[in-house]
Amino acid sequence: MKRIGMLTSGGDCQALNAAMRGVVKSLYNSGEELEIFGFLSGYKGLINSDFRMLTGADFTGILTKGGTILGSSRVPFKTIDEPDEKGRNKIECMKHTYYKLGLDCLVVLGGNGSHKTANRLRTEGLNVITLPKTIDNDLWGTDMTFGFQSAVDIATDVIDCIHTTADSHGRVFIVEIMGHKTGWLTLNAGMASGADIILIPEIPYNMKSIISAIKKREARGSKFTILAVAEGAISDEDSKLSKKEYQKKLEKLKTPSVSYEVAQAISEQTGLEVRVTVPGHMQRGGSPCPYDRVFASRLGAEAGKLILKGEYGFMVGYKDREIVKVPLKDVAGKLKTVAPDATIIKEARMLGISFGDEQV
Repeated sequence: MKRIGMLTSGGDCQALNAAMRGVVKSLYNSGEELEIFGFLSGYKGLINSDFRMLTGADFTGILTKGGTILGSSRVPFKTIDEPDEKGRNKIECMKHTYYKLGLDCLVVLGGNGSHKTANRLRTEGLNVITLPKTIDNDLWGTDMTFGFQSAVDIATDVIDCIHTTADSHGRVFIVEIMGHKTGWLTLNAGMASGADIILIPEIPYNMKSIISAIKKREARGSKFTILAVAEGAISDEDSKLSKKEYQKKLEKLKTPSVSYEVAQAISEQTGLEVRVTVPGHMQRGGSPCPYDRVFASRLGAEAGKLILKGEYGFMVGYKDREIVKVPLKDVAGKLKTVAPDATIIKEARMLGISFGDEQV
């Protein structure tokens, strides 16, 4: 008999259900007797011992379903050692729930912060296995995270739709894509949809370069320009500020986000009409695309195999087109960013895409 706890933590994304289904189906099909404890609302469920007993029937018909049947929430790692609203030690509460239920393993589906907490629980003696979910694709130790491809598809579709109205009206359009710290989603969606300018956090931009790129398009007879802008894009001036200084500046901004700041500057310096589109949480919603359904199912199946073998303390990842196990201690606290000199960046530049950093 295996007693397995499962939770989904942090922001939701597509294929969370598919990944959990992969874990459970692989264990059931091995002939192993199971008790599955689904913790509700992420780590909060583990802290509060708030769970549902799940059976195989709970994982039927959820392969194509977005979101998470367990619900999710954020319990920031930076506050993990602070008492909760009831004055309790969060780590001790999680350990108490784990041991009270006699769990053999805790399966955590989450992103960067969730992996930090999972690794902390590992160091406290709990058997933990994690699966990499995030639309940002920024988890270290894996080439791909589930949810990413589905989000790329949605963001690409948004920019595709913008193309027709931008062309019709001869305007500059900015589409703000999710991604505070990394630009994987904006980069891929921007390239897939033929965006003319792509701004990502890893490559600070300057307005002179952006204006120059727009004017070059005008000189070639192009009536419109489309910018794919990551929500965490930053100017070269702001990139020199300390984190604290930059945060203070953001608090004083009169515009909702960096996209509106860029839009205002373009309008003032060119006289062109500029419109901003923010698809927001649409990018995390809806059914997972076929790629994510397959990918998440594979990751889940491999997690089931690790559980059967009693191999704990790993994230199930994807490297060089193979599913691999990566030590949690090597993953936690690391971010996979877009290297400014990465091959994909060089190739995008060869296609004529501006990253707002070119010398003018």
